[in-house]
Amino acid sequence: MNRGDNVKKIKIAINGGIGFGAKLNSKQLITISKYMNDDEELELTTFQQLYIEIPEDKKEAIIEEFESVGLACYPVGNFVKSLKTCNFCKGEIEEGMPVAKELNQRIAGKPVPFTLKVAYTGCPIGCGEPMLSDIGIMKMKDHYNLYVGGKAKGKDAEVGTLLLENLTPEELYDSVEKIVALYAQNGKKRETFYKFLRRIGREQLIS
Repeated sequence: MNRGDNVKKIKIAINGGIGFGAKLNSKQLITISKYMNDDEELELTTFQQLYIEIPEDKKEAIIEEFESVGLACYPVGNFVKSLKTCNFCKGEIEEGMPVAKELNQRIAGKPVPFTLKVAYTGCPIGCGEPMLSDIGIMKMKDHYNLYVGGKAKGKDAEVGTLLLENLTPEELYDSVEKIVALYAQNGKKRETFYKFLRRIGREQLIS
């Protein structure tokens, strides 16, 4: 598809949604390729998303087409990223995929002071790397542990610390939504969640 040089473009993030690993099927790949020129490339992020530029004046129609083939679409910039997950190796119910899907639906795409990364893993092995994300969730049998303050990059990188444990799904949703809302309302412009947490103290997240 030749969009021309004068068409204003907007970048969006897409992936195959929350499922058994980060996968795309042939129909999704064909649909994505319709909106790329031969010399264009897709950017694959570390958070299981692809960045693609599409014509701004056709944004709604293209997103609708993407969603019709099972692609999930998200804004790019200072928003909550879509949930980074493990591969759910032992099955949908056992690994808590319905909970991951529900949490992603509730928080992904919400505006925040700086890009917020939330990761989920279905067991203590931690393939989804929840300890290295701003907010991390680890399923422990029938309940969930919530970690905050992970930092994967830089010489001051560190793992997150346990904030709450043995949460039910509803308690998990409520806790994460409150943390996201607190950060959105009280974080300074372009202040990372890591710096925000150091400034206000983790106790403020559960007060």
